[in-house]
Amino acid sequence: MLSRTKIVRASSFQNGVKLRDRFSHKCKFHSEALFYILVPMEQVDTASTSSFLATLSLNAIVFVAAIGLFTVTRPHLKSIYEPRASVHLDSKRAAPLTGSRSLLYWPIAMYNIDCRLVLDKNGADAYFFVRFLRMKARIFFALWIISWAILLPLTSAGSHVGTNSQLDRFTMGNVQPDKLVRYWAHLMCTWIFTFWVFHNVWREMQHFILIRQEYLTSPSRTGSIQAHTFLVTGVPASYSNPAALRELFKDLSGGIHNIWTTSGLELIPNIAHRRMAAITKLEAAVTKFLAMAARENAGSGQLETTTKSQRPSHRVGIFGFWGKKVDSIEWACSEIATCNRLLAQISRDSADDHFKTRPRTAGGGILSWKTCAAFITCNSRISAHMASKALLHHKPYLMSAKYVDVSWKDVVWNNLNQNPYELKLRMLVSYAATTALIIFWTVPAAFIGLASSLPSLAATAPWLSWIDMIPTWVMGFLSGILPPVLLAAVMMLVPLSLRSLAVFEGKPTQSAVELSLMTRFFMFQVVHSFLIITVSSGIVAALPGLLRAPTSVPTLLAQRLPQASTFFLTFTVLRGLSGAANGLLQIGPLILYHTKLFMLGSTPRSIYAIKYGSRSVQWGTLFPDFTLLAVIGLVYSVISPIINGIACFAFFVFYHLYKYLLVWQFAQPRGSDSGGQFFPRAVGHIFVGLYIQQICMAGLFFLGRDERNYPASAPQGVLISVLLVLTILFQHFINDSFGPLHHGLPLTLADSPGETHGSGENWSRENDFHPIIPTPSPIAWFPNDLLGLALMQAKNCHDAGVNCSLQNAEMNAKGRVKVTGPPPDLECQ
Repeated sequence: MLSRTKIVRASSFQNGVKLRDRFSHKCKFHSEALFYILVPMEQVDTASTSSFLATLSLNAIVFVAAIGLFTVTRPHLKSIYEPRASVHLDSKRAAPLTGSRSLLYWPIAMYNIDCRLVLDKNGADAYFFVRFLRMKARIFFALWIISWAILLPLTSAGSHVGTNSQLDRFTMGNVQPDKLVRYWAHLMCTWIFTFWVFHNVWREMQHFILIRQEYLTSPSRTGSIQAHTFLVTGVPASYSNPAALRELFKDLSGGIHNIWTTSGLELIPNIAHRRMAAITKLEAAVTKFLAMAARENAGSGQLETTTKSQRPSHRVGIFGFWGKKVDSIEWACSEIATCNRLLAQISRDSADDHFKTRPRTAGGGILSWKTCAAFITCNSRISAHMASKALLHHKPYLMSAKYVDVSWKDVVWNNLNQNPYELKLRMLVSYAATTALIIFWTVPAAFIGLASSLPSLAATAPWLSWIDMIPTWVMGFLSGILPPVLLAAVMMLVPLSLRSLAVFEGKPTQSAVELSLMTRFFMFQVVHSFLIITVSSGIVAALPGLLRAPTSVPTLLAQRLPQASTFFLTFTVLRGLSGAANGLLQIGPLILYHTKLFMLGSTPRSIYAIKYGSRSVQWGTLFPDFTLLAVIGLVYSVISPIINGIACFAFFVFYHLYKYLLVWQFAQPRGSDSGGQFFPRAVGHIFVGLYIQQICMAGLFFLGRDERNYPASAPQGVLISVLLVLTILFQHFINDSFGPLHHGLPLTLADSPGETHGSGENWSRENDFHPIIPTPSPIAWFPNDLLGLALMQAKNCHDAGVNCSLQNAEMNAKGRVKVTGPPPDLECQ
């Protein structure tokens, strides 16, 4: 328990003499917020160690408990833990994880999962994500063995600085001034670790290019319309009709198969959404009506004589609280029929639509032009890739943004008809807002810093002296476990804002939005989850000492910077153990499953979605979570080598966990697969970690002073600076050699002579309709009941122009719905 100590704010100190007279040399300033607090040094060190041990113990218990619960509950909750083993589409189904084997066999089965299975079941983005986790586990395994064998003994044996104890003994700051020759070992390890990272990055980038090209040229991919289609935005009015575009691309090898433009189709997404909402309302109303009739044991003839008050109804006003009250079934049928007529009319007229606004010949300018987008499908794959690389228009920015291998299901329709100059302005505003968000988010981060400084708050004001009475283990929890949890909770709010900014930027596809979000979120994570905490825990804590003795700047900085590692040890343990436990047990989906089934599972479609629907992940937020861990591990791999073992374990567990999740639980939309474009960006994040590590190491070497106050480690600083230059050159080499292969298809992998577009039912069906118009109309799905009312209601709806089906769903005498198969329109979704 902390001793009672009178504390004076740093701002109230008049001079260093009074400070030394009032406090002993065993005290230090400890701050992770915006002010400095005086506490006994040895107790703060003990508190940090106890916080780490408390975090490690608690999360280890949670991890073991999660494994036990998963072992027991997995065979009985297949809808949660293996939903893809029971889906009805062969392309999405996965064989059971363990089959009929022992209850305890699942760890072995999970370990033996082949990464290629992830590629087959979930596409290239999922595959390269688990390869990234595998690469980081491999990197940190070598760092763990080498650093624990060399650096831990060197920093702790026969060397002691100040009051360093327990975990601080194993940091770089524990090397005494008269033993700075040991820094050569830290320099050697930094060089070895960096070149080990180089080797793994080079190896994985070669693998990335190989697998990506195999994936893009696979029969399942080459036979799809997506592989032959590219999207052009910023199309001016003079090229807004298919005939003009066909003339523009007439010289393309293989020719053009089809062209669609978005000219005049701005209302289509709203109409499609309106139709789907009406179908959902119709299914709910009919199911409610059938359940009421079943419970009352009504005869089949009562459908015609049912009073208006007994039939489902709702108000058509805003939020359904006011407005005209209508019969829900009749209103929904009328709404669906109206939407179908509107979409059919637009489908017939879309080929002849063009903008009424034409380019001005005098006055105005390009800013007054109205633009659209065009989907162009080529007969040959390589023609689509070549056209996407060509310069299409003679005026700035027009038709300059091109996206190959585009699925219309991945498109953000509201962003297609943006003027290219407006897009440039949106991009500037978007990144300015992102920068402002990163800067002003320091306010909640400061409060989290206060929570991590609870042992010191009793020294801030007399009325906080009661904090001294808190037991040590409670203080360890509040100051050690709580801050990382709060940090994680705050971070959950950030992706929502950043994703909105990425959409506002004008990205035309969901995958492009996720790529933009990945960069923004990583920037935010590095600044707030790493740099601010490092600075506030290290440099800021040293400032009061600098005021007392300005000549001690190098020594104090060299001693304080490594001490920020304890927080990141705790943070890595939290992410590694608790994150893996939550990923394995799936507490959130488990609770939501039963809640949704009880509260929302009324119609056949909603029940099927809850029981058999697969979840998906957002790469724009998932990747930065793990690249941040990689950055933290690399930065402290030499400064605090203990982190290497923790990081290795975390990435090893997550690698095998996500192999399992991406085969048996998650199902990524194939249309949104980018072909692995997230992986090169994740590799770029690794270099950010290397740069921060090498800059920090150079600073520590240059600031190190021996017992004679001589910069004895300056040569190491020079050599680290050389390594920094080599790292920059290597990243440039990686980008220069592999960058052109990240996008597009090489001519050496082009279609064989005579090969044209794919054939088959899917190709033909997709080309019969404009890609922005949903095809065909969704089918209303009702449960078949014992009274025959469902059949009668389906006939009435069909007469009103609504497609209906009773297959694979039935209702018992108590009004409960049972689903025996997929929705009738599943293949069309």
